[in-house]
Amino acid sequence: MSKKNPSHEKKDMNKVEEPITDYNLDTKVVQEEELHPILVKLLEKSIQEANEGKLIPHEEAMRRIKERYPFLK
Repeated sequence: MSKKNPSHEKKDMNKVEEPITDYNLDTKVVQEEELHPILVKLLEKSIQEANEGKLIPHEEAMRRIKERYPFLK
């Protein structure tokens, strides 16, 4: 005894559409928070080392992690 909805009959049943969502985001809003002084120093040091080329390749980092934590895959 279900009634058929005529609007569903007209739609292509194989067509998938992304739902329209409005999150009301304001892209001009920037939240600034004060970072802890130690964190600021660590970030500055990291940026300086990166600029000087004192980096390790991804493969080397993964090798070290696997040696230290063999249960990780």
